[in-house]
Amino acid sequence: MTASIPGLVLHKDAALRQRAAHVIPGGMWGHMRAAAVPAGYPQFFAGGYGAIVTDVDGNDYIDFMCSWGPIILGHNRPEVDAAARAAMDAGDILNGPSEHAVELAELMVDTVAHADWALFQKNGSDAMTTCVTLARAGTGRRKVLVARGAYHGAVPWCSPSVLGVTAEDRAHLDYFDYNDAASLEAAVEKAGDDLAAIVVSSFRHDLGKRQELPAPDFAAAARRLATGRDAALILDDVRAGFRLNLAGSWEGVGIRPDLTAFSKAIANGYALAAVTGNERFRMAGAEAFFTGSFWYGAASMAAAVKTIDILKREDGPARINAAGIRFRDGLIAAGARNGYTVDMSGPPAMPMMQIAGDTDHRMAEALCQAALARGVYLHHKHNMFLSLAHDDAVIDRALAAIDDAFATLARDGLAIA
Repeated sequence: MTASIPGLVLHKDAALRQRAAHVIPGGMWGHMRAAAVPAGYPQFFAGGYGAIVTDVDGNDYIDFMCSWGPIILGHNRPEVDAAARAAMDAGDILNGPSEHAVELAELMVDTVAHADWALFQKNGSDAMTTCVTLARAGTGRRKVLVARGAYHGAVPWCSPSVLGVTAEDRAHLDYFDYNDAASLEAAVEKAGDDLAAIVVSSFRHDLGKRQELPAPDFAAAARRLATGRDAALILDDVRAGFRLNLAGSWEGVGIRPDLTAFSKAIANGYALAAVTGNERFRMAGAEAFFTGSFWYGAASMAAAVKTIDILKREDGPARINAAGIRFRDGLIAAGARNGYTVDMSGPPAMPMMQIAGDTDHRMAEALCQAALARGVYLHHKHNMFLSLAHDDAVIDRALAAIDDAFATLARDGLAIA
Protein backbone atom coordinates (compact mmCIF):
# COMPACT_ATOMS: atom_id res chain seq x y z
CA MET A 1 0.00 0.00 0.00
CA THR A 2 1.24 3.51 -0.77
CA ALA A 3 0.33 6.81 0.81
CA SER A 4 -2.08 9.17 -0.90
CA ILE A 5 0.41 12.00 -1.30
CA PRO A 6 -0.60 15.06 -3.32
CA GLY A 7 1.64 15.58 -6.31
CA LEU A 8 3.93 18.51 -6.99
CA VAL A 9 3.98 20.47 -10.22
CA LEU A 10 7.44 19.80 -11.72
CA HIS A 11 6.90 20.50 -15.42
CA LYS A 12 9.96 22.72 -15.95
CA ASP A 13 12.06 20.35 -13.86
CA ALA A 14 11.06 17.44 -16.11
CA ALA A 15 11.93 19.41 -19.24
CA LEU A 16 15.35 20.33 -17.85
CA ARG A 17 16.02 16.70 -17.01
CA GLN A 18 15.28 15.72 -20.60
CA ARG A 19 17.65 18.40 -21.92
CA ALA A 20 20.34 17.44 -19.40
CA ALA A 21 20.17 13.78 -20.41
CA HIS A 22 21.53 14.70 -23.85
CA VAL A 23 24.49 16.78 -22.70
CA ILE A 24 25.37 15.55 -19.17
CA PRO A 25 26.35 11.89 -18.63
CA GLY A 26 23.53 10.27 -16.69
CA GLY A 27 21.65 13.56 -16.65
CA MET A 28 23.44 14.80 -13.53
CA TRP A 29 26.57 13.96 -11.52
CA GLY A 30 27.66 13.53 -7.94
CA HIS A 31 25.77 13.76 -4.68
CA MET A 32 23.18 16.27 -5.93
CA ARG A 33 21.61 13.87 -8.40
CA ALA A 34 17.89 13.56 -7.66
CA ALA A 35 18.49 9.80 -7.48
CA ALA A 36 20.04 10.47 -4.05
CA VAL A 37 16.70 11.62 -2.63
CA PRO A 38 13.26 9.96 -2.65
CA ALA A 39 11.33 9.71 -5.92
CA GLY A 40 9.44 12.85 -6.89
CA TYR A 41 11.98 15.33 -5.54
CA PRO A 42 12.96 18.20 -7.84
CA GLN A 43 16.37 18.14 -9.52
CA PHE A 44 16.69 21.81 -10.48
CA PHE A 45 16.31 24.92 -8.30
CA ALA A 46 15.76 28.59 -9.00
CA GLY A 47 16.75 30.25 -5.73
CA GLY A 48 16.47 30.48 -2.00
CA TYR A 49 16.13 32.96 0.83
CA GLY A 50 16.53 32.35 4.55
CA ALA A 51 15.33 28.84 5.36
CA ILE A 52 13.41 28.52 2.07
CA VAL A 53 14.58 27.02 -1.21
CA THR A 54 12.57 27.32 -4.45
CA ASP A 55 12.62 24.85 -7.34
CA VAL A 56 12.43 25.86 -11.01
CA ASP A 57 8.67 25.29 -11.02
CA GLY A 58 8.15 27.81 -8.23
CA ASN A 59 7.53 25.37 -5.37
CA ASP A 60 8.88 26.57 -2.00
CA TYR A 61 10.29 24.24 0.65
CA ILE A 62 11.57 24.71 4.18
CA ASP A 63 15.10 23.46 3.60
CA PHE A 64 16.60 20.96 6.03
CA MET A 65 19.53 20.11 3.78
CA CYS A 66 20.93 23.66 3.49
CA SER A 67 22.45 22.83 0.09
CA TRP A 68 23.94 19.67 1.68
CA GLY A 69 25.64 21.75 4.35
CA PRO A 70 27.11 24.98 2.95
CA ILE A 71 24.26 27.25 4.05
CA ILE A 72 24.78 28.03 7.74
CA LEU A 73 23.32 31.54 8.07
CA GLY A 74 20.40 31.07 5.67
CA HIS A 75 20.21 31.33 1.89
CA ASN A 76 21.29 34.70 0.49
CA ARG A 77 22.26 36.34 3.77
CA PRO A 78 22.48 40.01 2.69
CA GLU A 79 25.63 40.93 4.64
CA VAL A 80 27.58 38.03 3.18
CA ASP A 81 26.37 38.63 -0.35
CA ALA A 82 27.27 42.32 -0.09
CA ALA A 83 30.82 41.48 1.05
CA ALA A 84 31.27 38.97 -1.77
CA ARG A 85 29.80 41.36 -4.34
CA ALA A 86 32.15 44.17 -3.30
CA ALA A 87 35.14 41.85 -3.65
CA MET A 88 33.85 40.61 -7.00
CA ASP A 89 33.38 44.16 -8.26
CA ALA A 90 36.96 45.00 -7.31
CA GLY A 91 38.35 41.85 -8.94
CA ASP A 92 37.91 38.23 -7.88
CA ILE A 93 40.67 36.30 -9.67
CA LEU A 94 43.77 38.44 -10.14
CA ASN A 95 47.52 37.82 -10.52
CA GLY A 96 47.69 37.11 -6.83
CA PRO A 97 45.34 36.98 -3.86
CA SER A 98 43.62 40.01 -2.40
CA GLU A 99 44.12 41.19 1.16
CA HIS A 100 41.10 39.06 2.09
CA ALA A 101 43.43 36.02 2.07
CA VAL A 102 45.51 37.43 4.92
CA GLU A 103 42.47 38.74 6.77
CA LEU A 104 40.78 35.33 6.58
CA ALA A 105 43.93 33.45 7.59
CA GLU A 106 44.27 35.73 10.63
CA LEU A 107 40.62 35.13 11.49
CA MET A 108 41.00 31.34 11.18
CA VAL A 109 44.05 31.37 13.44
CA ASP A 110 42.16 33.50 15.95
CA THR A 111 39.06 31.26 15.81
CA VAL A 112 40.26 27.65 15.48
CA ALA A 113 41.83 26.46 18.73
CA HIS A 114 44.71 24.42 17.32
CA ALA A 115 45.49 26.68 14.35
CA ASP A 116 48.83 28.44 13.96
CA TRP A 117 48.36 28.94 10.20
CA ALA A 118 45.81 28.45 7.41
CA LEU A 119 45.76 27.57 3.71
CA PHE A 120 42.76 27.86 1.38
CA GLN A 121 41.26 25.67 -1.35
CA LYS A 122 37.86 25.34 -3.03
CA ASN A 123 36.13 22.19 -1.75
CA GLY A 124 36.34 19.48 0.87
CA SER A 125 38.18 16.97 -1.32
CA ASP A 126 40.86 19.62 -1.92
CA ALA A 127 41.22 20.28 1.79
CA MET A 128 41.37 16.63 2.82
CA THR A 129 43.88 15.79 0.11
CA THR A 130 45.97 18.76 1.22
CA CYS A 131 45.90 17.48 4.80
CA VAL A 132 47.09 14.02 3.74
CA THR A 133 49.83 15.55 1.57
CA LEU A 134 50.97 17.74 4.46
CA ALA A 135 51.04 14.77 6.84
CA ARG A 136 53.18 12.74 4.46
CA ALA A 137 55.44 15.70 3.70
CA GLY A 138 55.88 16.55 7.37
CA THR A 139 56.57 12.99 8.54
CA GLY A 140 58.30 11.48 5.52
CA ARG A 141 55.97 8.48 5.82
CA ARG A 142 53.20 6.92 3.74
CA LYS A 143 50.50 5.11 5.77
CA VAL A 144 47.19 6.87 6.43
CA LEU A 145 44.48 5.37 8.63
CA VAL A 146 40.77 6.09 8.00
CA ALA A 147 37.58 4.75 9.56
CA ARG A 148 35.67 2.08 7.65
CA GLY A 149 32.65 3.61 5.90
CA ALA A 150 33.75 7.20 6.46
CA TYR A 151 33.46 9.74 3.66
CA HIS A 152 36.43 12.04 3.09
CA GLY A 153 35.91 13.22 -0.48
CA ALA A 154 35.48 12.23 -4.12
CA VAL A 155 39.03 11.68 -5.35
CA PRO A 156 40.74 8.32 -5.92
CA TRP A 157 42.51 7.98 -2.58
CA CYS A 158 39.23 8.19 -0.63
CA SER A 159 36.24 8.06 -3.02
CA PRO A 160 33.36 5.76 -1.99
CA SER A 161 33.21 4.63 -5.63
CA VAL A 162 35.78 2.19 -6.99
CA LEU A 163 35.07 3.04 -10.64
CA GLY A 164 38.25 4.44 -12.16
CA VAL A 165 40.17 3.81 -8.93
CA THR A 166 43.19 1.51 -8.86
CA ALA A 167 44.58 -0.52 -5.98
CA GLU A 168 47.69 1.63 -6.19
CA ASP A 169 45.61 4.73 -5.40
CA ARG A 170 44.89 3.25 -1.96
CA ALA A 171 48.02 1.18 -1.45
CA HIS A 172 48.92 3.04 1.74
CA LEU A 173 45.46 3.33 3.31
CA ASP A 174 44.41 1.11 6.19
CA TYR A 175 41.26 1.02 8.26
CA PHE A 176 39.86 1.08 11.78
CA ASP A 177 36.37 1.25 13.27
CA TYR A 178 35.19 4.67 14.41
CA ASN A 179 34.80 4.93 18.20
CA ASP A 180 36.72 1.65 18.69
CA ALA A 181 40.02 2.51 20.38
CA ALA A 182 41.26 -1.08 20.24
CA SER A 183 40.63 -1.24 16.50
CA LEU A 184 42.53 2.02 16.02
CA GLU A 185 45.43 0.80 18.13
CA ALA A 186 45.68 -2.39 16.05
CA ALA A 187 45.76 -0.34 12.83
CA VAL A 188 48.49 1.87 14.25
CA GLU A 189 50.55 -1.18 15.17
CA LYS A 190 50.12 -2.57 11.66
CA ALA A 191 51.30 0.70 10.10
CA GLY A 192 54.38 0.65 12.31
CA ASP A 193 57.10 3.18 11.61
CA ASP A 194 55.48 4.19 8.31
CA LEU A 195 52.46 5.89 9.93
CA ALA A 196 51.92 9.39 8.53
CA ALA A 197 48.40 10.19 9.77
CA ILE A 198 45.26 9.12 11.56
CA VAL A 199 42.17 10.65 9.92
CA VAL A 200 39.00 11.09 11.99
CA SER A 201 35.61 12.61 11.16
CA SER A 202 34.07 15.19 13.48
CA PHE A 203 31.47 12.52 14.25
CA ARG A 204 30.43 9.29 12.57
CA HIS A 205 28.06 10.27 9.75
CA ASP A 206 28.12 7.25 7.45
CA LEU A 207 25.28 7.26 4.91
CA GLY A 208 22.14 5.44 6.04
CA LYS A 209 23.49 4.48 9.47
CA ARG A 210 22.88 5.77 12.95
CA GLN A 211 25.18 8.68 13.65
CA GLU A 212 27.67 8.56 16.55
CA LEU A 213 29.33 11.41 18.39
CA PRO A 214 33.02 10.80 19.16
CA ALA A 215 33.51 8.83 22.37
CA PRO A 216 35.94 10.63 24.71
CA ASP A 217 38.11 7.52 25.15
CA PHE A 218 38.35 7.03 21.38
CA ALA A 219 39.24 10.67 20.78
CA ALA A 220 41.87 10.55 23.51
CA ALA A 221 43.31 7.35 22.06
CA ALA A 222 43.54 8.91 18.60
CA ARG A 223 45.49 11.86 20.01
CA ARG A 224 47.74 9.65 22.16
CA LEU A 225 48.53 7.21 19.35
CA ALA A 226 49.27 9.94 16.80
CA THR A 227 51.53 11.77 19.24
CA GLY A 228 53.27 8.55 20.28
CA ARG A 229 54.16 7.75 16.67
CA ASP A 230 54.96 11.37 15.76
CA ALA A 231 52.18 11.16 13.15
CA ALA A 232 49.52 13.72 12.27
CA LEU A 233 46.05 13.61 13.75
CA ILE A 234 43.81 14.95 10.95
CA LEU A 235 40.27 16.10 11.75
CA ASP A 236 37.89 16.04 8.80
CA ASP A 237 35.65 18.94 9.79
CA VAL A 238 34.47 19.53 6.21
CA ARG A 239 30.87 18.62 6.98
CA ALA A 240 30.53 19.83 10.58
CA GLY A 241 32.98 22.72 10.82
CA PHE A 242 31.53 25.91 12.38
CA ARG A 243 28.11 24.31 13.04
CA LEU A 244 29.16 22.52 16.21
CA ASN A 245 31.96 24.66 17.60
CA LEU A 246 33.74 27.62 16.03
CA ALA A 247 37.01 26.48 17.59
CA GLY A 248 36.79 23.03 16.01
CA SER A 249 34.33 20.18 16.37
CA TRP A 250 36.55 18.07 18.64
CA GLU A 251 36.83 20.85 21.20
CA GLY A 252 33.76 19.22 22.75
CA VAL A 253 35.83 16.15 23.65
CA GLY A 254 38.88 18.17 24.63
CA ILE A 255 41.09 16.97 21.78
CA ARG A 256 42.99 19.16 19.33
CA PRO A 257 44.22 17.78 16.01
CA ASP A 258 47.39 18.70 14.16
CA LEU A 259 45.57 19.42 10.88
CA THR A 260 41.90 20.20 10.18
CA ALA A 261 40.01 20.38 6.89
CA PHE A 262 37.07 22.79 6.60
CA SER A 263 34.70 23.58 3.73
CA LYS A 264 30.87 23.49 3.39
CA ALA A 265 29.70 26.16 5.86
CA ILE A 266 32.82 28.34 5.92
CA ALA A 267 31.44 30.97 3.49
CA ASN A 268 27.66 30.42 3.58
CA GLY A 269 27.53 28.87 0.13
CA TYR A 270 30.47 30.53 -1.60
CA ALA A 271 33.05 28.03 -2.88
CA LEU A 272 35.86 27.79 -0.35
CA ALA A 273 37.75 25.30 1.79
CA ALA A 274 40.51 25.68 4.35
CA VAL A 275 43.21 23.69 6.07
CA THR A 276 44.44 24.81 9.47
CA GLY A 277 47.50 23.37 11.17
CA ASN A 278 49.86 23.68 14.10
CA GLU A 279 53.55 24.56 14.16
CA ARG A 280 54.53 20.91 13.66
CA PHE A 281 53.38 21.12 10.03
CA ARG A 282 54.17 24.75 9.18
CA MET A 283 57.31 23.86 7.23
CA ALA A 284 55.45 21.20 5.25
CA GLY A 285 52.81 23.80 4.44
CA ALA A 286 55.50 26.14 3.13
CA GLU A 287 57.41 23.56 1.08
CA ALA A 288 54.82 21.13 -0.34
CA PHE A 289 53.13 22.14 -3.59
CA PHE A 290 49.35 22.35 -3.91
CA THR A 291 47.43 25.00 -5.80
CA GLY A 292 44.48 25.78 -8.05
CA SER A 293 43.66 28.56 -10.47
CA PHE A 294 40.63 29.59 -8.44
CA TRP A 295 41.87 28.87 -4.92
CA TYR A 296 42.68 32.54 -4.28
CA GLY A 297 39.32 34.06 -5.23
CA ALA A 298 38.62 37.23 -3.27
CA ALA A 299 34.81 36.97 -3.25
CA SER A 300 34.61 33.67 -1.40
CA MET A 301 37.24 34.77 1.11
CA ALA A 302 35.38 38.01 1.79
CA ALA A 303 32.21 35.95 2.22
CA ALA A 304 33.98 33.67 4.70
CA VAL A 305 35.24 36.60 6.78
CA LYS A 306 31.72 37.97 7.02
CA THR A 307 30.20 34.52 7.71
CA ILE A 308 32.56 33.79 10.60
CA ASP A 309 32.06 37.30 12.00
CA ILE A 310 28.28 36.77 12.00
CA LEU A 311 28.59 33.34 13.60
CA LYS A 312 30.67 34.86 16.38
CA ARG A 313 28.41 37.87 16.82
CA GLU A 314 25.20 35.85 16.88
CA ASP A 315 26.53 32.86 18.86
CA GLY A 316 25.81 30.73 15.81
CA PRO A 317 26.58 27.19 17.01
CA ALA A 318 24.53 27.61 20.21
CA ARG A 319 21.53 29.01 18.34
CA ILE A 320 21.66 26.33 15.65
CA ASN A 321 21.97 23.65 18.32
CA ALA A 322 18.86 25.01 20.07
CA ALA A 323 16.95 24.99 16.77
CA GLY A 324 18.11 21.43 16.18
CA ILE A 325 16.83 20.32 19.59
CA ARG A 326 13.43 21.90 18.88
CA PHE A 327 13.32 20.17 15.48
CA ARG A 328 14.53 16.82 16.84
CA ASP A 329 12.12 16.72 19.77
CA GLY A 330 9.20 17.91 17.66
CA LEU A 331 9.82 15.35 14.92
CA ILE A 332 10.05 12.51 17.44
CA ALA A 333 6.79 13.70 19.04
CA ALA A 334 5.03 13.98 15.67
CA GLY A 335 5.98 10.41 14.88
CA ALA A 336 4.81 9.15 18.26
CA ARG A 337 1.43 10.87 17.92
CA ASN A 338 0.87 8.91 14.74
CA GLY A 339 2.22 5.56 15.86
CA TYR A 340 5.83 5.77 14.63
CA THR A 341 9.00 5.56 16.72
CA VAL A 342 11.54 8.00 15.33
CA ASP A 343 15.23 7.99 16.22
CA MET A 344 17.18 11.22 15.68
CA SER A 345 20.90 10.59 15.99
CA GLY A 346 23.95 12.80 15.67
CA PRO A 347 24.32 16.38 16.88
CA PRO A 348 21.05 18.36 16.89
CA ALA A 349 22.46 20.82 14.34
CA MET A 350 23.02 17.92 11.89
CA PRO A 351 20.43 15.25 12.71
CA MET A 352 19.91 11.88 11.05
CA MET A 353 16.30 10.61 10.99
CA GLN A 354 15.42 6.91 11.20
CA ILE A 355 12.13 5.14 11.89
CA ALA A 356 12.27 2.06 14.13
CA GLY A 357 12.19 -1.15 12.12
CA ASP A 358 12.62 0.67 8.81
CA THR A 359 15.74 -1.22 7.72
CA ASP A 360 15.31 -0.45 4.01
CA HIS A 361 14.39 3.24 4.58
CA ARG A 362 11.01 2.64 2.90
CA MET A 363 9.03 4.40 5.63
CA ALA A 364 11.48 7.29 5.88
CA GLU A 365 11.29 7.73 2.12
CA ALA A 366 7.49 7.80 2.21
CA LEU A 367 7.57 10.37 5.01
CA CYS A 368 9.99 12.55 3.04
CA GLN A 369 7.75 12.39 -0.03
CA ALA A 370 4.71 13.36 2.03
CA ALA A 371 6.62 16.19 3.75
CA LEU A 372 7.93 17.49 0.42
CA ALA A 373 4.37 17.74 -0.90
CA ARG A 374 3.64 19.90 2.15
CA GLY A 375 6.62 22.18 1.58
CA VAL A 376 9.31 20.59 3.75
CA TYR A 377 12.55 19.26 2.25
CA LEU A 378 13.96 16.37 4.36
CA HIS A 379 16.34 13.50 3.64
CA HIS A 380 15.58 9.85 4.32
CA LYS A 381 19.10 8.49 4.99
CA HIS A 382 21.62 11.36 5.06
CA ASN A 383 22.18 13.67 7.98
CA MET A 384 20.28 16.93 7.62
CA PHE A 385 21.47 20.48 8.42
CA LEU A 386 20.03 23.47 10.24
CA SER A 387 21.01 27.13 9.94
CA LEU A 388 20.53 30.42 11.75
CA ALA A 389 17.51 31.00 9.51
CA HIS A 390 15.68 28.08 11.17
CA ASP A 391 14.01 30.14 13.87
CA ASP A 392 11.19 28.89 16.10
CA ALA A 393 8.46 29.94 13.67
CA VAL A 394 10.12 28.13 10.76
CA ILE A 395 10.71 24.98 12.84
CA ASP A 396 7.13 24.97 14.12
CA ARG A 397 5.71 25.43 10.62
CA ALA A 398 7.81 22.53 9.37
CA LEU A 399 6.79 20.32 12.30
CA ALA A 400 3.10 20.96 11.63
CA ALA A 401 3.58 19.80 8.05
CA ILE A 402 5.59 16.76 9.17
CA ASP A 403 2.87 15.85 11.68
CA ASP A 404 0.32 15.96 8.87
CA ALA A 405 2.65 13.86 6.69
CA PHE A 406 2.89 11.22 9.42
CA ALA A 407 -0.90 11.29 9.81
CA THR A 408 -1.33 10.66 6.09
CA LEU A 409 1.01 7.67 6.23
CA ALA A 410 -0.88 6.28 9.22
CA ARG A 411 -4.29 6.76 7.57
CA ASP A 412 -3.06 4.97 4.47
CA GLY A 413 -1.86 2.04 6.53
CA LEU A 414 1.88 2.44 5.99
CA ALA A 415 3.52 0.52 8.80
CA ILE A 416 6.69 -1.43 9.40
CA ALA A 417 6.22 -4.93 7.99
